[in-house]
Amino acid sequence: MLSHWVPSYSLFSGRTCSKEFTASGTHSHFPSLSFFPNRKINCMDATGLDSYGREFKTADEMWREHAGDPSKKIQWYRDGVSYWEGVNPTMDGVLGGFANVNEPDISCSEDFLKILLSERFPADARRQPLVVLDCGSGIGRVTKNLLIRYFNEVDLLEPVSQFLETARQTLALGCQTNAVHKAVNFYCVPLQDFTPDAGRYDVIWIQWCIGHLTDEDFVSFFNRAKVGLKPGGFFVLKENIARSGFVLDNEDRSVTRSDTYFKELFSQCGLHVYRLKDQKGFPEELFAVKMYALTTDAPKRALRAKSKRSINRPRTIM
Repeated sequence: MLSHWVPSYSLFSGRTCSKEFTASGTHSHFPSLSFFPNRKINCMDATGLDSYGREFKTADEMWREHAGDPSKKIQWYRDGVSYWEGVNPTMDGVLGGFANVNEPDISCSEDFLKILLSERFPADARRQPLVVLDCGSGIGRVTKNLLIRYFNEVDLLEPVSQFLETARQTLALGCQTNAVHKAVNFYCVPLQDFTPDAGRYDVIWIQWCIGHLTDEDFVSFFNRAKVGLKPGGFFVLKENIARSGFVLDNEDRSVTRSDTYFKELFSQCGLHVYRLKDQKGFPEELFAVKMYALTTDAPKRALRAKSKRSINRPRTIM
């Protein structure tokens, strides 16, 4: 159980990093991991808290209460969008008063993205323009500061119309310096209702918005979104991480999940963690943040060469 809760600013459409209970350590990279659909799911039994301090025994208990029937589910999503419709379409607004995290956020994401592109789409092997979908794009912060510099075409997906219009204006004025890198489509559609065109995207970038989806819609979204990936394409999911279980924000209708919770949802989606990286440089009072590169194909494991020591070790004669 987490201790010392402070009021949170949860994430939606690339907004901000929620305040957490205490700071947690970070690590820059972990080996590739795979998760299998038939694996038994245990994490959903983990306890969680809401922003009023109430404890839920399981995630299922929480979801049944807040989105357990069609009318509750509609209200869940309506309340989430309504919250962000009341937020100013500015950097400070979408980042919940933490505009200072923009620079370390973009810097860490860029380091991660450069590695992924060099491994998955080497420059000398590219035969076509790179295309990315920015999910929960908000005012276009991530597109403007990162994605449009690495991709030839960027599509933006955002359910809050005032944010998307701000993104359209910002990108038209300052970002499209040439015809090679440009924002193309602006979709005012929520994640749970969006289906991408088949085979359009090399990368689907999902940052600080997936917490608004129920577990059921989380799985459904990724299963639909897989169709939108080109061969070799991948997802990048960047999100707040709870220390264990989950934390429900009653105000903006979002859930911060633990790393284990996420990995078990990835399993249900048939996705594999190709790489992951922890965000660095954020204030200590904020949630830890992780970046997951997810693929539909299992990571290839390199064969380990036998060391001279093992080759020269005498065999035991039985």
